[in-house]
Amino acid sequence: MLYFVGLGLFDEKDVSLKGLEVIKQADEVYVEFYTSRLMGSDQEKMEALYGRELTVLSREEVEQNPWWLERAKDKDVVFLTGGDTMVSTTHVDLRLRAHRLGIPTRLIHGSSIVSAICGLSGLQNYRFGKAATVPHPYTSSRGNTIISESPYDAIIKNIEQDLHTLVFLDIDKDKGYMTVPEAVNLLLAVDSRRDGMLSERIGVGIARAGSPAPVVKADFLPQLKEYDFGEPLQILVIPASLHFLESEALVELASAPEEVLEIDE
Repeated sequence: MLYFVGLGLFDEKDVSLKGLEVIKQADEVYVEFYTSRLMGSDQEKMEALYGRELTVLSREEVEQNPWWLERAKDKDVVFLTGGDTMVSTTHVDLRLRAHRLGIPTRLIHGSSIVSAICGLSGLQNYRFGKAATVPHPYTSSRGNTIISESPYDAIIKNIEQDLHTLVFLDIDKDKGYMTVPEAVNLLLAVDSRRDGMLSERIGVGIARAGSPAPVVKADFLPQLKEYDFGEPLQILVIPASLHFLESEALVELASAPEEVLEIDE
């Protein structure tokens, strides 16, 4: 059996009791830290609580050469990920590969940023459209700095359909963890040469969801980019129109300027 176990949002204690039971009873336990990681923990703390040695897999060992899948043909193998399992397309691909190898799978879910943002901000979960990811800029062969416009396009399309956008921020092994201000700067840079639709919109930044002291701040994007959200992990939401309860929640829970009370639907 291959078990996919979501570890939750922040530290080693976020794992469910069901997940912990599976980890303790498994023959082998693997974990990946590149799609997400528990910022309030580390491998040593996890191993101490779980009572198991963890084998950390590289990106290549998850996406290109998942040699360890074969181990689940005659052993109970656990694959650990931050957040909720199967949120990443990469993990869905692993499950499909396992099925094609004749390996049965079981999912043990964990808390996810996808639902946590609604609880922390007060935004309503059914109002969200397609999510987007802001990648770090890269340098072209000509030496030009390239900023991806794909996340901007996704946000605008959602706004046109009156849907909020959850914006994931890039994690790069060389460039590190993108922050909310960095992401907002990139989006506004694209906006300045495109439709100009974001300069007067509200954004909601969230940092360290699941920790004892998460940061939740809402403001108009030009002001939000100046806010210090502290340590990673961070995530951004660009709301569309606001229901009056959402507006009130952003003011009360995310210190939004009271002007948002005047722009609800």
